[in-house]
Amino acid sequence: MTALAPEVTDLHAVVEEVWTTFVGAEEPLCPRHVPAGTPLDQAVWSGAVSVTGAWHGAVTVELADQVAQTISRVMLDLDSTADLADDDVADAVGELVNMIGGNVKSLMPGPSTLSLPAVAAGRAVFASDAHEVARLDLLWTGEPVRVTVHCPGSPS
Repeated sequence: MTALAPEVTDLHAVVEEVWTTFVGAEEPLCPRHVPAGTPLDQAVWSGAVSVTGAWHGAVTVELADQVAQTISRVMLDLDSTADLADDDVADAVGELVNMIGGNVKSLMPGPSTLSLPAVAAGRAVFASDAHEVARLDLLWTGEPVRVTVHCPGSPS
């Protein structure tokens, strides 16, 4: 294991590229200031992937419910009034975290492998030895989006 972590600027570039590809560029992601340790203040969907190999870490995406619903409709090419099953939302959130996690993996030393995504209607939970090494707090259409990279071990 190594203590290397992606730079926040690199993480931001990855998220912007994936988001634009996945959702489109009509509504930009905007930075928002949130103090460390502050949970998202509304219902969320979260997805997580882990990376193992030459680099160990996890990437999580937390989305306000409205964001998760909207990106699901975009991914499935549905109009804004279409009903969605939770499975549809879980698939979209899983695909989003998988794409972001794969790009983060490519920034880090390899070879490494990416896990299948785990998705929940709620917050992802981590082992007590995982700590945050990079985080983006963003707004999309006025709703919160958080992308975080976690690494095992104690914070430096």
